Amino acid sequence: MSHRSFVWLCLLPLAVVTTAFFLLPMARLVATGAEGPRGLAEYLTILTVPRYRATLINTVLLSAATTILTLAISTVAGMFLQRHRFPGRAILIAMLTFPLAFPGVVVGFMIILLAGRQGLIGDLSNRLTGDRIVFAYSIYGLLLGYLYFSVPRVILTIMAAVQKLDVGLEEAARSLGASPWAVQRDVVLPALAPAFVASGAIAFATAMGAFGTAFTLATNIDVLPMLIYTEFTLAANLATAASLSVGLGIIAWAMLAIARSFTGGTVAAAG
Repeated sequence: MSHRSFVWLCLLPLAVVTTAFFLLPMARLVATGAEGPRGLAEYLTILTVPRYRATLINTVLLSAATTILTLAISTVAGMFLQRHRFPGRAILIAMLTFPLAFPGVVVGFMIILLAGRQGLIGDLSNRLTGDRIVFAYSIYGLLLGYLYFSVPRVILTIMAAVQKLDVGLEEAARSLGASPWAVQRDVVLPALAPAFVASGAIAFATAMGAFGTAFTLATNIDVLPMLIYTEFTLAANLATAASLSVGLGIIAWAMLAIARSFTGGTVAAAG
């Protein structure tokens, strides 16, 4: 058997799996989106129908806020954990990454126990002020839930990037009189930029498509995953659900593609 034949034989299982579980379902999804009364114009409803457009804006803004807050929290925590050794560090890292084992529904349930109608925050605020604070079912509860499963993923990426930094560059900057803040601003943060872009894109794409948490918490706010679910199950509107799914996928794919172009490497979805 020639080398080329051996290579093609090895690629055959990959081609079969890719065709069966990716290309064919995606092709069917795109075709279903064009089978409605509007035809190909169904793909424009995400922009032309006010409710769908508002839902898209809510989803994008929520995902962007999740990404920004995730990067801010994970950068500080990741740099500290990677560069400091203290008793209980391993346990703390394990606790921070523990949410990776939870599905979105469990995360949503935990947010309800924290900030729901019978949640801990509501009980404490009721005892202190007489008013029960409830935000689990609003955009703030959904944001908290998204942060809960986004931060662990990004922390691991930031810690790995910090570990590869050249400490000699920081020492050289300090020897030239740079302040600690200047070292972080001019040396550390630029070196971590590829990790920021890659992990930020993953956090954004994950928040765009998160369903379990939205299913549990999105009572007072519309987001695309829940809109697709209701169009598919309650309204039996397959064409609209398919077109919205394609639109959501294109936005998430575009963010990953932009991240790949900026980092010059492979950006893969996690979790």
